[in-house]
Amino acid sequence: MKKLTYLLLLVLPLVSFSQEEDAWIYFIDKPNAQFYLDNPTQMLTQRALDRRAAQGISLQSNDAPIEPLYVNQVAASQGITLKAKSKWLNCVHVRGSVTDINALTNLSFVESIVFADESLNVSGRQSMPQPIIPINKSMDVTENFNYGNSQNQIEMLNGHLLHQANYTGAGKIIAVLDSGFINVNSTAPFQRLFDNNLILGGYNYVSQSTDLYSLHNHGTLVLSCMGGFVEGQLVGTAPNAQYYLFVTEDVTEENPVEESYWVEAAEEADRLGADVITSSLGYFGYDNPNYSHTYSDMIGNKAFASRGANFAFSKGMVVVASAGNSGNSSQPHVGVPAEATNVLAIGAVQFNEQYASFSSIGPSFDNRVKPDLMAQGQASVVANTAGNIQTASGTSFSGPIMAGMIASFWQAVPSLTNQQVVDFIKGSADRFANPNEQYGYGIPDFQLALQNALLSTNQSQIERFQFFPNPTNGAVTFVIPSQSSPNEIKLYNGLGQLVFTSKVENSIQNIALDQLNSGIYYFTLDTSDQTYQGKIIKN
Repeated sequence: MKKLTYLLLLVLPLVSFSQEEDAWIYFIDKPNAQFYLDNPTQMLTQRALDRRAAQGISLQSNDAPIEPLYVNQVAASQGITLKAKSKWLNCVHVRGSVTDINALTNLSFVESIVFADESLNVSGRQSMPQPIIPINKSMDVTENFNYGNSQNQIEMLNGHLLHQANYTGAGKIIAVLDSGFINVNSTAPFQRLFDNNLILGGYNYVSQSTDLYSLHNHGTLVLSCMGGFVEGQLVGTAPNAQYYLFVTEDVTEENPVEESYWVEAAEEADRLGADVITSSLGYFGYDNPNYSHTYSDMIGNKAFASRGANFAFSKGMVVVASAGNSGNSSQPHVGVPAEATNVLAIGAVQFNEQYASFSSIGPSFDNRVKPDLMAQGQASVVANTAGNIQTASGTSFSGPIMAGMIASFWQAVPSLTNQQVVDFIKGSADRFANPNEQYGYGIPDFQLALQNALLSTNQSQIERFQFFPNPTNGAVTFVIPSQSSPNEIKLYNGLGQLVFTSKVENSIQNIALDQLNSGIYYFTLDTSDQTYQGKIIKN
């Protein structure tokens, strides 16, 4: 999340760092892991287990909770402050003097210690490259919605066509990792979420409390891109999804403990059964330059938060992260965790689909395509803490705009694995064949992604009749339940006159209507066991 740039520049030269250091303490094992593997509902909700089963993901020891006796002994050690813990990485984040932290090696269950300051890592332990000058954080029933000013950011992705087919994120859970959600519980753009029980809960990992709605505005703006709703002004990309809200960002400082909070929240999102994680936070430089990442760290699975993000993907979730707002800086590359191997890094374009100059660029240090995808991040339409609709710029907003569309897409084809979801969306992007350092694979077309996904889906999984887009500028795709053998479609004008007839030979078929004039048409589609009827608007 973007901090106050000028304030940061004024303060940095005056800072004198204390003798306390941050470090991760890694444990040798999980002595009670087998109990949890034998009793999985003791560590994961049924929804999380169902998500894994649907994708063929087996349980592993890293799913088991971290050993509490180990955690308690570390926390009770002289001079040690416990800050966070991770079951996936089997470690805790601590703060203390170098001497007190190194003394933890005397505990029989401690495998290794990794200091955030790489120069303190002794020979034989994990080490990292030397730091550079830090940079600022990278962030700062068919539905026919009246999108108002938010129309462009949805139509750019052809997201409105999914909404018209009633794919609005219903049944999907999005975990939002951010800095705070001021007034989300009291302003009009979010009232619809509460009225429909779509806010499921959350946690503040920074203060170790449930205080979500009284600190910082950034998460409020971010959530509005997905779940906000004000008729004629703002419609989010997943207005009917469910949400967990997690505070992982400490707005008072830049410290790698925020990466540990991020991983804790991702683990909780997994436990609760979330489908999508979205985070408009990024890490590259820290207040203490000895802790900062370098471009050479951007290899996909080195930084702590990036490792956690990859674990999250391995558990069956889609992980979305804003690419960053450093495109104009001396360190313009996509940061942590967006640079992770299995994270969708989302860059920003303007309303006209042209690159926004602030959007962080690729490739990763190991030459992978980053950013992955693009969405509108310049003059995005959001709701502020007063409930007013305004515009704001940053990949902080292109990220959640994309995350909401991913949830809506996944609702349409729930049988897909998270990898298939990512592949279909990337494959629909306008630069997929020729990615570059600014756009990555480009701007996805969610209607095209849905058509491709439906065509590749086992026909026995098609359960209900669908047609989209509606309104249409040309072709309409009809999806017919597999138990019905399609036959013929007929279109009638407003006077009841037959104006179009076509054979339908497949369960999923595109029907070209280019020859028809603009207007309203009524169709009948005959199958072996049923006749479907509906209305199509031709633009």
